[in-house]
This record gives sequence, C-alpha cells and structure tokens, in this order.
Amino acid sequence: MKEEKKIKKEETKETPKEKMVEKTETKASIIPTLKSGMTVKIHEKIKDVDPKGKERTRVQIFEGMILATKKLKTASGTILVRKISHNNIGVEKIYPVYSPLVDKIELVKQIKTRRAKLYFLPTYKKRLKIKKKKTV
Repeated sequence: MKEEKKIKKEETKETPKEKMVEKTETKASIIPTLKSGMTVKIHEKIKDVDPKGKERTRVQIFEGMILATKKLKTASGTILVRKISHNNIGVEKIYPVYSPLVDKIELVKQIKTRRAKLYFLPTYKKRLKIKKKKTV
C-alpha cells in the first residue's frame, strides 16, 4: 500500500525543467505569429524587495507595438516593443521571447504594415490602418 502511494506521488511530481518545457511549448504556439505592427501585452515577472527586506515576485504588464522581431525560431529570439507612456514619452524594450521572466504574451490588435522593421514610427506623422478581419 505505502509503496503504491510513493509511486503515485513520484509520477505526479514535475521537475522544474518539465514545467519550463511546457511553458515554452505554450509560448511557442503564439511566437511564430508575432509580426511587426502588432500591439501586444507582455506579462513580465519582476522581483521586488520590501522595506523589510523580503523578496517577492509580481507580474507587470507592458503594452506596446512590436517594431522589430529577430530570430524568433531560435532560442535567442527577441522582439522590440515600443510604448508611449504618460506625458508622451516613448519607451522601447527588447524582450527575449523564450526568457523565463516573460510570463505570457497576449495579442491586442494588428496593424497592416508593409515593412518588417518599423524603426521610422517614432517620427511618423500619419495614422496606420488597422487590419480588418475578413468575414465569409
């Protein structure tokens, strides 16, 4: 009886590597579809230290437009995301897509673009066209 319970407990335990593989598999489903011009929400894990000295982790959301993607099919794939914060200050961040600090990537909307790299956008005056979904 006790041996059977031990075996069941050992089967249900997941190692951190297995959890990491599952998380990257779920991330891998959205990553090939990431393109420049998409507006995404990136859930990033951040470690904070309380005034008492305790460490805690929290999730912070960074919402912005993807300006460029690099090597998404490899383990070192990155995306460059630009956000306009309050007071019209632009913030650009480079995120390694498969990093364990990136918890989740959500697609908010997509804009039709003809370029792969949108480095000209900070100085661009015209509005971009929102891509409409085709209905059949």
